[in-house]
Amino acid sequence: MPIDVQKAMAADIPALDFEFTTRDVMLYALGVGAGVPATDPAQLKFTFENGLKCLPTFGVVPPFPALMKVIGHPGLQFNPMMLLHGEQYLEIRKHPIPVKGKLTNKPKIQAIYDKGKGAVVLLDCVTTDEKGDEVFFNTFSLFLRGEGGFGGDPGPKPANEAPDRAPDKVVEMKTLPQQALIYRLSGDSNPLHADPNFAKMGGFEKPILHGLCSFGHVGRAVLQEYCGNDPAKFKSIAVRFSKHVFPGDTIVTEMWQEGEDTILLKAKTAERGEDVITNAAVKLNV
Repeated sequence: MPIDVQKAMAADIPALDFEFTTRDVMLYALGVGAGVPATDPAQLKFTFENGLKCLPTFGVVPPFPALMKVIGHPGLQFNPMMLLHGEQYLEIRKHPIPVKGKLTNKPKIQAIYDKGKGAVVLLDCVTTDEKGDEVFFNTFSLFLRGEGGFGGDPGPKPANEAPDRAPDKVVEMKTLPQQALIYRLSGDSNPLHADPNFAKMGGFEKPILHGLCSFGHVGRAVLQEYCGNDPAKFKSIAVRFSKHVFPGDTIVTEMWQEGEDTILLKAKTAERGEDVITNAAVKLNV
C-alpha cells in the first residue's frame, strides 16, 4: 500500500512512560562494552552503583519503544521485515543525566522522504522527567525498503563528512561474542540479533550487533578521548549506520576535531575494514 504522507504526518502517537533504575543504567553500559578493565575507576563510574554516572548514549533507550508505534501507524502500512535503522541523532538536554526515575516520551513524525527505492521516516521524540524538564531529544531515521516512488521530497543529503586527512585520534574497542545478547536486554529484543535462523532470513550469515550498540561504542570513544569520561561535556551525537557489525568484531573509531566543540568521526571493523558508521559528529559542551 502506498505511503500516505499527509495521513501519517497528521496522526498522533501517544506519549509513552519509561521507568528505570540504576541497574538498567549499569546493564546498558555493559551492553555497549564498558567495564574493560573491570577495576578501572573510569569504567566503574558507569558500571558500579557507588558514584554511578549515566553514559550519554543511554538517551536512546527510553524512547526506543516509540519505534514500535511506527508499525501500523496510519498512512504507513509496510512489511516490518523491510525496516532498517538508517541514522540516529541524540541530544542530551539536561545534566547530570539521571540514573533512575520516571520519564515520559513524546514521539512525533517529523518528516517522510522519498528515496526512490525506499522511504525515510524521521521520528522525533522528546523525553521529559517528572518535573517536565527535557532530558533527551532523539531523531530516529527509519528506512522502509521498497516503499519509495510516491513522489515526495528526497530530503537533505548526508552531512558530517570525515576530513581527507589522518584522524586526530583512533580508539579500538573489541566487542564480545555475546555483546548483542547483553545489549538486547536494554530493550531491543529483535531476534535478528540473537537467532541464527532469523538472521539468515534477513540475509546475514549469523546474528548481527544492534546499530545502537555500535553507536554506544563510538560514543564511549569520544567520551573517553575528548570529555575525560565526563558525561556533562557531551552534548549531542549524530551518526549514519552504513554496514553491520558482528558480535566479536573490533570497532575502530576514527576522530577529527573540527573547532572547539565539534568532533567528526567514523567507525569501521578491524576484521573487514568496512565502514560501519559514517557521516557522524559529536558536539561538546565547552
